[in-house]
Amino acid sequence: MFRHNRFPARVFSETLAATAASSVALALAARLQGRGALQPVNATSHWLNGETAAEEIGAEWRTTGVGLLTHLAATGFWAVIYDVWLRRGDGTKADVIGKAAVMAGVSALVDYRATPKRFTPGWEFVLTPAAMGLVYLALGAGLAVGAAEAARPQRV
Repeated sequence: MFRHNRFPARVFSETLAATAASSVALALAARLQGRGALQPVNATSHWLNGETAAEEIGAEWRTTGVGLLTHLAATGFWAVIYDVWLRRGDGTKADVIGKAAVMAGVSALVDYRATPKRFTPGWEFVLTPAAMGLVYLALGAGLAVGAAEAARPQRV
């Protein structure tokens, strides 16, 4: 059923799609709230650069680069868990989408309830809780899209 039977290829697809979807959602949410498009990503680097990273509007390696790499790594972590869980299901669209939605919710709870403040995504410095919820929905949608892409029959 799945085009990529290898775990790394599936997780790579899920990670890229979820990172892209959530990064676009972060930028759009920030702009809609009158903030710089890169501020939420920059804020993610607060674990290294302190809370002032959220004030950085432009692209700087120390904030934007570190923030993007951190976001990619964290999304990869969730993609691994999602993929392992997904392989234990029936692979239907409902299974893929439902598990992606649950994974988005779990990641939000873990990120903001179980993780020490220094290691949260940092989006709370820039976005409202409602906007952050939409970003997590985008992350879940990206996981599902990545899984669907990995399952799509390969064309020659």
